[in-house]
Amino acid sequence: MKYVLLVLLVGGCAVGPDYKKPDAPIAPQFKEAQGWQEAQPRDQLPRGPWWTVFGDPELDQLMARVDISNQNIKVAEARLRQARAAVDQARAGLFPTITANGSVTRSKAPSLSNAPSFATGAVDNYNLGLNASWALDVWGSVRRAVEAGDANWRASAAQLEAARLSARATLAQNYFALRVADATKRLLDDTVKAYARSLELTQNRYHAGVAARVDVVQAEVQLKSTQAQLIDAEVSRAQLEHAIALQLGEPPANFALAASDLALAMPRVPLALPSALLERRPDIAAAERAMAAANAQIGVAKAAYFPSLSLSAANGFRTTDLANLISSPSHFWSLGAALAEGIFDGGLRRAATEQAVAAYDAEVATYRQTVLTGFQEVEDNLAALRILEQEATLQDEVVAAARRALELTNNQYSAGVVSYLNVITAQTTALSNERTAVSVLGRRLTASVALVQALGGGWTAGELPKR
Repeated sequence: MKYVLLVLLVGGCAVGPDYKKPDAPIAPQFKEAQGWQEAQPRDQLPRGPWWTVFGDPELDQLMARVDISNQNIKVAEARLRQARAAVDQARAGLFPTITANGSVTRSKAPSLSNAPSFATGAVDNYNLGLNASWALDVWGSVRRAVEAGDANWRASAAQLEAARLSARATLAQNYFALRVADATKRLLDDTVKAYARSLELTQNRYHAGVAARVDVVQAEVQLKSTQAQLIDAEVSRAQLEHAIALQLGEPPANFALAASDLALAMPRVPLALPSALLERRPDIAAAERAMAAANAQIGVAKAAYFPSLSLSAANGFRTTDLANLISSPSHFWSLGAALAEGIFDGGLRRAATEQAVAAYDAEVATYRQTVLTGFQEVEDNLAALRILEQEATLQDEVVAAARRALELTNNQYSAGVVSYLNVITAQTTALSNERTAVSVLGRRLTASVALVQALGGGWTAGELPKR
Protein backbone atom coordinates (compact mmCIF):
# COMPACT_ATOMS: atom_id res chain seq x y z
CA MET A 1 0.00 0.00 0.00
CA LYS A 2 2.86 2.40 0.66
CA TYR A 3 3.89 2.10 -2.98
CA VAL A 4 0.37 3.07 -4.04
CA LEU A 5 0.49 6.16 -1.82
CA LEU A 6 3.91 7.06 -3.21
CA VAL A 7 2.58 6.93 -6.77
CA LEU A 8 -0.39 9.09 -5.81
CA LEU A 9 1.90 11.72 -4.26
CA VAL A 10 4.28 11.79 -7.23
CA GLY A 11 1.57 11.95 -9.89
CA GLY A 12 -0.90 14.20 -8.11
CA CYS A 13 -1.08 16.79 -10.89
CA ALA A 14 -2.38 16.42 -14.43
CA VAL A 15 0.21 16.12 -17.16
CA GLY A 16 0.05 18.20 -20.31
CA PRO A 17 0.08 21.98 -20.83
CA ASP A 18 -2.24 24.19 -18.80
CA TYR A 19 -4.42 26.33 -21.05
CA LYS A 20 -3.39 29.89 -21.78
CA LYS A 21 -5.45 31.95 -24.17
CA PRO A 22 -3.24 32.86 -27.14
CA ASP A 23 -3.02 36.36 -28.52
CA ALA A 24 -5.35 37.43 -31.30
CA PRO A 25 -4.69 40.11 -33.95
CA ILE A 26 -6.45 43.23 -32.63
CA ALA A 27 -6.42 46.77 -34.02
CA PRO A 28 -6.61 49.74 -31.63
CA GLN A 29 -9.79 50.99 -33.32
CA PHE A 30 -12.07 50.30 -36.26
CA LYS A 31 -10.88 51.85 -39.51
CA GLU A 32 -14.38 52.66 -40.75
CA ALA A 33 -15.65 54.07 -37.43
CA GLN A 34 -15.55 57.67 -38.62
CA GLY A 35 -18.36 59.59 -36.98
CA TRP A 36 -19.24 56.71 -34.64
CA GLN A 37 -18.91 56.99 -30.86
CA GLU A 38 -17.55 54.34 -28.55
CA ALA A 39 -20.33 52.60 -26.66
CA GLN A 40 -20.86 53.48 -23.02
CA PRO A 41 -22.56 51.20 -20.48
CA ARG A 42 -25.75 53.27 -20.72
CA ASP A 43 -26.10 53.12 -24.49
CA GLN A 44 -25.08 49.59 -25.40
CA LEU A 45 -27.32 47.45 -27.55
CA PRO A 46 -30.37 46.08 -25.73
CA ARG A 47 -29.56 42.74 -24.15
CA GLY A 48 -31.57 40.07 -25.89
CA PRO A 49 -34.24 41.79 -28.02
CA TRP A 50 -31.87 43.95 -30.09
CA TRP A 51 -34.37 44.02 -32.95
CA THR A 52 -36.63 46.36 -30.96
CA VAL A 53 -34.37 49.26 -32.01
CA PHE A 54 -36.10 49.12 -35.42
CA GLY A 55 -39.50 49.83 -33.86
CA ASP A 56 -41.55 47.34 -35.90
CA PRO A 57 -44.21 45.51 -33.82
CA GLU A 58 -44.79 42.87 -36.51
CA LEU A 59 -41.07 42.04 -36.57
CA ASP A 60 -41.17 41.72 -32.77
CA GLN A 61 -43.98 39.16 -33.06
CA LEU A 62 -42.08 37.14 -35.66
CA MET A 63 -38.93 37.15 -33.52
CA ALA A 64 -40.90 35.66 -30.62
CA ARG A 65 -41.63 32.62 -32.78
CA VAL A 66 -38.07 31.99 -33.97
CA ASP A 67 -36.71 30.48 -30.75
CA ILE A 68 -39.70 28.15 -30.52
CA SER A 69 -39.93 26.89 -34.09
CA ASN A 70 -36.61 27.38 -35.85
CA GLN A 71 -35.11 23.96 -36.53
CA ASN A 72 -31.49 25.17 -36.70
CA ILE A 73 -31.84 26.51 -33.16
CA LYS A 74 -33.32 23.19 -32.05
CA VAL A 75 -30.33 21.37 -33.58
CA ALA A 76 -27.90 23.62 -31.67
CA GLU A 77 -29.87 23.16 -28.45
CA ALA A 78 -29.78 19.37 -28.82
CA ARG A 79 -26.03 19.47 -29.42
CA LEU A 80 -25.62 21.52 -26.25
CA ARG A 81 -27.41 18.82 -24.26
CA GLN A 82 -25.29 16.20 -25.98
CA ALA A 83 -22.09 18.05 -25.02
CA ARG A 84 -23.29 18.40 -21.42
CA ALA A 85 -23.94 14.66 -21.23
CA ALA A 86 -20.46 14.00 -22.64
CA VAL A 87 -18.94 16.02 -19.76
CA ASP A 88 -20.89 14.00 -17.22
CA GLN A 89 -19.76 10.82 -18.95
CA ALA A 90 -16.10 11.87 -18.73
CA ARG A 91 -16.48 12.93 -15.08
CA ALA A 92 -17.79 9.50 -14.18
CA GLY A 93 -14.26 8.21 -14.75
CA LEU A 94 -13.13 9.97 -11.57
CA PHE A 95 -15.18 7.62 -9.39
CA PRO A 96 -15.05 3.91 -8.64
CA THR A 97 -17.41 1.48 -10.28
CA ILE A 98 -19.45 -0.82 -8.04
CA THR A 99 -21.44 -3.76 -9.33
CA ALA A 100 -23.61 -6.33 -7.61
CA ASN A 101 -23.89 -9.83 -8.94
CA GLY A 102 -25.69 -13.02 -8.12
CA SER A 103 -25.60 -16.33 -9.93
CA VAL A 104 -26.81 -19.90 -9.72
CA THR A 105 -25.17 -22.62 -11.81
CA ARG A 106 -25.65 -26.36 -11.96
CA SER A 107 -22.82 -28.37 -13.47
CA LYS A 108 -21.64 -31.92 -13.85
CA ALA A 109 -18.12 -33.05 -14.73
CA PRO A 110 -16.96 -36.52 -15.83
CA SER A 111 -15.45 -38.67 -13.10
CA LEU A 112 -11.68 -39.11 -13.13
CA SER A 113 -11.92 -42.43 -11.25
CA ASN A 114 -12.78 -45.88 -12.53
CA ALA A 115 -16.34 -45.48 -11.25
CA PRO A 116 -19.11 -45.26 -13.81
CA SER A 117 -19.85 -41.71 -14.99
CA PHE A 118 -23.36 -41.82 -13.57
CA ALA A 119 -21.85 -42.14 -10.09
CA THR A 120 -20.64 -38.49 -10.25
CA GLY A 121 -23.58 -36.26 -9.34
CA ALA A 122 -24.35 -32.73 -10.55
CA VAL A 123 -23.30 -29.80 -8.29
CA ASP A 124 -25.16 -26.56 -7.60
CA ASN A 125 -23.11 -23.36 -7.11
CA TYR A 126 -24.56 -20.21 -5.55
CA ASN A 127 -22.81 -16.85 -5.67
CA LEU A 128 -23.76 -13.44 -4.24
CA GLY A 129 -21.34 -10.54 -4.07
CA LEU A 130 -20.23 -6.96 -4.65
CA ASN A 131 -17.32 -5.99 -6.89
CA ALA A 132 -15.61 -2.61 -6.95
CA SER A 133 -12.93 -1.29 -9.27
CA TRP A 134 -11.29 2.10 -9.47
CA ALA A 135 -8.86 3.25 -12.13
CA LEU A 136 -7.03 6.02 -10.29
CA ASP A 137 -6.54 9.23 -12.27
CA VAL A 138 -2.93 9.52 -11.18
CA TRP A 139 -1.68 11.46 -14.20
CA GLY A 140 -4.79 13.52 -14.82
CA SER A 141 -6.03 11.79 -17.96
CA VAL A 142 -9.63 11.82 -16.77
CA ARG A 143 -9.33 15.33 -15.39
CA ARG A 144 -8.04 16.56 -18.73
CA ALA A 145 -10.88 14.75 -20.48
CA VAL A 146 -13.35 16.49 -18.15
CA GLU A 147 -11.61 19.79 -18.85
CA ALA A 148 -11.94 19.19 -22.59
CA GLY A 149 -15.56 18.14 -22.27
CA ASP A 150 -16.40 21.18 -20.18
CA ALA A 151 -14.80 23.47 -22.77
CA ASN A 152 -16.70 21.70 -25.55
CA TRP A 153 -19.92 22.07 -23.59
CA ARG A 154 -19.40 25.82 -23.23
CA ALA A 155 -18.44 26.01 -26.90
CA SER A 156 -21.76 24.35 -27.72
CA ALA A 157 -23.53 26.94 -25.57
CA ALA A 158 -21.83 29.70 -27.57
CA GLN A 159 -22.76 27.95 -30.80
CA LEU A 160 -26.38 27.87 -29.64
CA GLU A 161 -26.24 31.63 -29.12
CA ALA A 162 -24.61 32.02 -32.53
CA ALA A 163 -27.42 29.99 -34.10
CA ARG A 164 -30.02 32.18 -32.38
CA LEU A 165 -28.27 35.35 -33.48
CA SER A 166 -27.95 34.08 -37.04
CA ALA A 167 -31.60 33.01 -37.21
CA ARG A 168 -32.81 36.32 -35.83
CA ALA A 169 -30.56 38.39 -38.08
CA THR A 170 -31.56 36.42 -41.17
CA LEU A 171 -35.23 36.76 -40.25
CA ALA A 172 -34.85 40.53 -39.82
CA GLN A 173 -33.04 40.87 -43.14
CA ASN A 174 -35.64 38.78 -44.97
CA TYR A 175 -38.43 40.74 -43.31
CA PHE A 176 -36.94 44.08 -44.35
CA ALA A 177 -36.32 42.77 -47.87
CA LEU A 178 -39.98 41.74 -48.02
CA ARG A 179 -41.06 45.22 -46.91
CA VAL A 180 -38.78 46.72 -49.55
CA ALA A 181 -40.50 44.47 -52.08
CA ASP A 182 -43.85 45.77 -50.81
CA ALA A 183 -42.65 49.35 -51.26
CA THR A 184 -41.35 48.57 -54.75
CA LYS A 185 -44.66 46.95 -55.67
CA ARG A 186 -46.59 49.98 -54.41
CA LEU A 187 -44.31 52.27 -56.38
CA LEU A 188 -44.83 50.24 -59.54
CA ASP A 189 -48.57 50.09 -58.91
CA ASP A 190 -48.76 53.90 -58.60
CA THR A 191 -46.57 54.24 -61.68
CA VAL A 192 -48.85 51.94 -63.70
CA LYS A 193 -51.82 54.13 -62.75
CA ALA A 194 -49.92 57.26 -63.76
CA TYR A 195 -48.86 55.70 -67.07
CA ALA A 196 -52.47 54.64 -67.71
CA ARG A 197 -53.53 58.28 -67.28
CA SER A 198 -50.74 59.37 -69.62
CA LEU A 199 -51.91 56.84 -72.22
CA GLU A 200 -55.46 58.12 -71.93
CA LEU A 201 -54.25 61.71 -72.33
CA THR A 202 -52.19 60.77 -75.37
CA GLN A 203 -55.08 58.93 -76.98
CA ASN A 204 -57.31 61.95 -76.46
CA ARG A 205 -54.69 64.20 -78.02
CA TYR A 206 -54.36 61.76 -80.93
CA HIS A 207 -58.10 61.73 -81.54
CA ALA A 208 -58.05 65.53 -81.38
CA GLY A 209 -55.37 65.55 -84.06
CA VAL A 210 -52.68 67.22 -81.94
CA ALA A 211 -50.57 64.09 -81.29
CA ALA A 212 -49.04 61.50 -83.57
CA ARG A 213 -49.94 57.83 -83.57
CA VAL A 214 -46.39 57.01 -82.49
CA ASP A 215 -47.03 58.84 -79.21
CA VAL A 216 -49.90 56.49 -78.44
CA VAL A 217 -47.79 53.44 -79.27
CA GLN A 218 -44.94 54.68 -77.08
CA ALA A 219 -47.35 55.28 -74.20
CA GLU A 220 -48.74 51.76 -74.56
CA VAL A 221 -45.23 50.26 -74.58
CA GLN A 222 -44.31 52.27 -71.48
CA LEU A 223 -47.46 51.10 -69.65
CA LYS A 224 -47.15 47.42 -70.56
CA SER A 225 -43.43 47.36 -69.69
CA THR A 226 -44.16 48.71 -66.23
CA GLN A 227 -47.02 46.24 -65.78
CA ALA A 228 -44.54 43.46 -66.55
CA GLN A 229 -42.17 44.83 -63.88
CA LEU A 230 -45.07 44.88 -61.42
CA ILE A 231 -45.79 41.21 -62.08
CA ASP A 232 -42.11 40.33 -61.76
CA ALA A 233 -41.95 42.05 -58.35
CA GLU A 234 -44.36 39.44 -57.03
CA VAL A 235 -41.75 36.69 -57.52
CA SER A 236 -39.17 38.03 -55.06
CA ARG A 237 -41.91 38.99 -52.60
CA ALA A 238 -43.35 35.46 -52.61
CA GLN A 239 -39.91 33.87 -52.21
CA LEU A 240 -39.07 36.11 -49.25
CA GLU A 241 -42.36 35.18 -47.60
CA HIS A 242 -41.51 31.50 -48.08
CA ALA A 243 -38.05 32.06 -46.56
CA ILE A 244 -39.59 33.65 -43.47
CA ALA A 245 -41.99 30.74 -43.13
CA LEU A 246 -39.06 28.32 -43.23
CA GLN A 247 -37.27 30.20 -40.45
CA LEU A 248 -40.42 30.05 -38.34
CA GLY A 249 -40.74 26.31 -38.90
CA GLU A 250 -43.95 26.74 -40.90
CA PRO A 251 -44.86 25.24 -44.27
CA PRO A 252 -45.01 28.14 -46.76
CA ALA A 253 -48.62 27.18 -47.60
CA ASN A 254 -49.64 27.95 -43.97
CA PHE A 255 -47.92 31.33 -43.68
CA ALA A 256 -48.67 34.75 -45.10
CA LEU A 257 -47.70 38.34 -44.34
CA ALA A 258 -49.97 41.15 -45.44
CA ALA A 259 -48.39 44.01 -47.35
CA SER A 260 -47.39 46.93 -45.16
CA ASP A 261 -45.66 50.29 -45.42
CA LEU A 262 -41.93 50.48 -44.82
CA ALA A 263 -41.90 53.14 -42.12
CA LEU A 264 -38.77 52.40 -40.09
CA ALA A 265 -36.27 54.64 -38.39
CA MET A 266 -32.65 53.81 -39.04
CA PRO A 267 -31.13 52.89 -35.65
CA ARG A 268 -27.79 54.23 -34.52
CA VAL A 269 -25.78 51.19 -33.41
CA PRO A 270 -23.16 52.08 -30.76
CA LEU A 271 -19.64 50.71 -31.05
CA ALA A 272 -17.14 49.42 -28.55
CA LEU A 273 -13.40 49.05 -28.99
CA PRO A 274 -12.25 46.18 -31.23
CA SER A 275 -10.89 44.32 -28.21
CA ALA A 276 -14.42 44.11 -26.79
CA LEU A 277 -15.54 42.24 -29.88
CA LEU A 278 -13.69 39.16 -28.59
CA GLU A 279 -16.16 38.97 -25.71
CA ARG A 280 -19.27 39.99 -27.59
CA ARG A 281 -19.40 37.53 -30.48
CA PRO A 282 -20.61 34.00 -29.70
CA ASP A 283 -18.73 32.47 -32.64
CA ILE A 284 -15.46 33.87 -31.28
CA ALA A 285 -16.29 32.53 -27.83
CA ALA A 286 -17.06 29.12 -29.34
CA ALA A 287 -13.73 29.10 -31.21
CA GLU A 288 -11.88 30.05 -28.02
CA ARG A 289 -13.53 27.26 -26.01
CA ALA A 290 -12.81 24.75 -28.77
CA MET A 291 -9.18 25.82 -28.49
CA ALA A 292 -9.23 25.16 -24.75
CA ALA A 293 -10.73 21.71 -25.35
CA ALA A 294 -8.01 20.86 -27.85
CA ASN A 295 -5.36 21.95 -25.37
CA ALA A 296 -6.80 19.59 -22.72
CA GLN A 297 -6.70 16.71 -25.19
CA ILE A 298 -2.92 17.09 -25.34
CA GLY A 299 -2.83 16.20 -21.64
CA VAL A 300 -5.04 13.17 -22.28
CA ALA A 301 -2.62 11.97 -24.96
CA LYS A 302 0.49 12.56 -22.82
CA ALA A 303 -1.00 10.72 -19.83
CA ALA A 304 -0.88 7.54 -21.88
CA TYR A 305 2.93 7.54 -21.51
CA PHE A 306 2.65 6.91 -17.76
CA PRO A 307 1.66 3.71 -15.93
CA SER A 308 -1.96 3.14 -15.00
CA LEU A 309 -2.98 2.15 -11.50
CA SER A 310 -6.24 0.45 -10.63
CA LEU A 311 -7.68 -0.87 -7.39
CA SER A 312 -10.17 -3.69 -7.07
CA ALA A 313 -12.18 -5.27 -4.27
CA ALA A 314 -14.73 -8.03 -3.96
CA ASN A 315 -16.94 -9.15 -1.12
CA GLY A 316 -19.69 -11.75 -1.00
CA PHE A 317 -20.78 -15.31 -0.41
CA ARG A 318 -20.22 -18.47 -2.41
CA THR A 319 -21.41 -22.01 -1.61
CA THR A 320 -22.93 -25.18 -3.00
CA ASP A 321 -25.65 -25.20 -0.35
CA LEU A 322 -28.32 -22.54 -0.74
CA ALA A 323 -29.39 -22.84 2.91
CA ASN A 324 -25.88 -21.83 4.05
CA LEU A 325 -25.32 -19.06 1.48
CA ILE A 326 -25.40 -16.15 3.96
CA SER A 327 -23.04 -17.62 6.53
CA SER A 328 -19.47 -17.20 7.69
CA PRO A 329 -18.12 -20.33 6.01
CA SER A 330 -19.47 -19.10 2.66
CA HIS A 331 -18.06 -15.58 2.99
CA PHE A 332 -15.20 -14.43 0.72
CA TRP A 333 -13.39 -11.13 0.05
CA SER A 334 -10.45 -9.85 -1.91
CA LEU A 335 -8.43 -6.63 -2.28
CA GLY A 336 -5.94 -5.90 -4.99
CA ALA A 337 -4.02 -3.31 -6.95
CA ALA A 338 -2.69 -3.48 -10.48
CA LEU A 339 -0.02 -1.34 -12.10
CA ALA A 340 0.46 -1.45 -15.88
CA GLU A 341 2.87 0.33 -18.20
CA GLY A 342 3.10 0.08 -21.96
CA ILE A 343 6.54 -1.04 -23.12
CA PHE A 344 6.15 -1.03 -26.89
CA ASP A 345 3.27 0.23 -29.01
CA GLY A 346 4.88 0.93 -32.37
CA GLY A 347 4.70 4.72 -31.91
CA LEU A 348 0.98 4.78 -31.11
CA ARG A 349 1.23 7.14 -28.13
CA ARG A 350 3.67 9.45 -29.90
CA ALA A 351 1.37 9.68 -32.91
CA ALA A 352 -1.65 10.37 -30.67
CA THR A 353 0.24 13.19 -28.94
CA GLU A 354 1.36 14.71 -32.23
CA GLN A 355 -2.21 14.49 -33.47
CA ALA A 356 -3.49 16.31 -30.37
CA VAL A 357 -0.86 19.05 -30.74
CA ALA A 358 -1.71 19.50 -34.41
CA ALA A 359 -5.43 19.66 -33.56
CA TYR A 360 -4.68 22.40 -31.01
CA ASP A 361 -2.64 24.37 -33.54
CA ALA A 362 -5.53 24.10 -36.00
CA GLU A 363 -7.97 25.43 -33.38
CA VAL A 364 -5.63 28.35 -32.64
CA ALA A 365 -5.55 29.24 -36.32
CA THR A 366 -9.34 28.85 -36.53
CA TYR A 367 -9.77 31.14 -33.52
CA ARG A 368 -7.54 33.84 -34.99
CA GLN A 369 -9.28 33.56 -38.36
CA THR A 370 -12.67 33.90 -36.64
CA VAL A 371 -11.45 37.05 -34.91
CA LEU A 372 -10.20 38.51 -38.19
CA THR A 373 -13.48 37.62 -39.89
CA GLY A 374 -15.38 39.37 -37.10
CA PHE A 375 -13.34 42.54 -37.56
CA GLN A 376 -13.90 42.40 -41.31
CA GLU A 377 -17.66 42.05 -40.92
CA VAL A 378 -17.80 45.05 -38.57
CA GLU A 379 -15.63 47.15 -40.90
CA ASP A 380 -17.67 46.09 -43.96
CA ASN A 381 -20.98 47.10 -42.44
CA LEU A 382 -19.65 50.30 -40.91
CA ALA A 383 -18.42 51.32 -44.34
CA ALA A 384 -21.69 50.25 -45.95
CA LEU A 385 -23.79 52.27 -43.50
CA ARG A 386 -21.62 55.36 -43.77
CA ILE A 387 -21.52 55.32 -47.58
CA LEU A 388 -25.15 54.32 -48.02
CA GLU A 389 -26.26 57.15 -45.74
CA GLN A 390 -24.51 59.60 -48.04
CA GLU A 391 -25.99 57.87 -51.07
CA ALA A 392 -29.49 57.97 -49.57
CA THR A 393 -29.27 61.72 -48.94
CA LEU A 394 -28.14 62.36 -52.49
CA GLN A 395 -30.68 59.90 -53.93
CA ASP A 396 -33.54 61.67 -52.16
CA GLU A 397 -32.46 64.90 -53.84
CA VAL A 398 -32.28 63.12 -57.20
CA VAL A 399 -35.81 61.71 -56.75
CA ALA A 400 -37.19 65.16 -55.92
CA ALA A 401 -35.48 66.64 -58.97
CA ALA A 402 -36.71 63.82 -61.23
CA ARG A 403 -40.29 64.37 -60.08
CA ARG A 404 -40.05 68.09 -60.82
CA ALA A 405 -38.55 67.34 -64.23
CA LEU A 406 -41.39 64.91 -65.02
CA GLU A 407 -44.00 67.46 -63.97
CA LEU A 408 -42.44 70.14 -66.18
CA THR A 409 -42.12 67.76 -69.12
CA ASN A 410 -45.76 66.71 -68.83
CA ASN A 411 -46.79 70.39 -68.85
CA GLN A 412 -44.62 71.06 -71.90
CA TYR A 413 -46.11 68.05 -73.71
CA SER A 414 -49.64 69.17 -72.90
CA ALA A 415 -48.74 72.56 -74.36
CA GLY A 416 -47.29 70.90 -77.46
CA VAL A 417 -43.79 72.19 -76.83
CA VAL A 418 -42.01 68.79 -76.65
CA SER A 419 -42.64 65.35 -78.09
CA TYR A 420 -43.89 62.36 -76.13
CA LEU A 421 -40.41 60.89 -76.25
CA ASN A 422 -39.35 63.54 -73.73
CA VAL A 423 -42.20 62.44 -71.44
CA ILE A 424 -41.11 58.79 -71.66
CA THR A 425 -37.53 59.73 -70.85
CA ALA A 426 -38.62 61.77 -67.81
CA GLN A 427 -40.95 59.01 -66.63
CA THR A 428 -38.24 56.35 -66.95
CA THR A 429 -35.75 58.53 -65.07
CA ALA A 430 -38.20 59.23 -62.25
CA LEU A 431 -39.19 55.58 -61.82
CA SER A 432 -35.59 54.38 -61.93
CA ASN A 433 -34.49 56.85 -59.27
CA GLU A 434 -37.44 56.09 -57.00
CA ARG A 435 -36.70 52.38 -57.22
CA THR A 436 -33.05 53.11 -56.44
CA ALA A 437 -34.07 55.11 -53.37
CA VAL A 438 -36.16 52.22 -52.08
CA SER A 439 -33.30 49.81 -52.78
CA VAL A 440 -30.82 51.99 -50.88
CA LEU A 441 -33.16 52.05 -47.88
CA GLY A 442 -33.34 48.26 -47.97
CA ARG A 443 -29.57 47.96 -48.19
CA ARG A 444 -29.18 50.29 -45.21
CA LEU A 445 -31.58 48.19 -43.14
CA THR A 446 -29.77 45.01 -44.15
CA ALA A 447 -26.41 46.55 -43.25
CA SER A 448 -27.78 47.70 -39.87
CA VAL A 449 -28.89 44.17 -39.03
CA ALA A 450 -25.56 42.79 -40.25
CA LEU A 451 -23.69 45.27 -38.04
CA VAL A 452 -25.73 44.24 -35.00
CA GLN A 453 -24.95 40.61 -35.82
CA ALA A 454 -21.25 41.40 -36.34
CA LEU A 455 -21.16 43.06 -32.92
CA GLY A 456 -22.69 40.01 -31.24
CA GLY A 457 -26.25 41.28 -30.81
CA GLY A 458 -25.68 42.47 -27.25
CA TRP A 459 -24.40 39.07 -26.11
CA THR A 460 -21.21 38.70 -24.05
CA ALA A 461 -19.02 35.74 -23.15
CA GLY A 462 -19.97 36.26 -19.50
CA GLU A 463 -23.29 34.61 -20.34
CA LEU A 464 -21.63 31.26 -21.02
CA PRO A 465 -22.93 28.65 -18.56
CA LYS A 466 -20.83 27.57 -15.61
CA ARG A 467 -21.00 24.53 -13.40
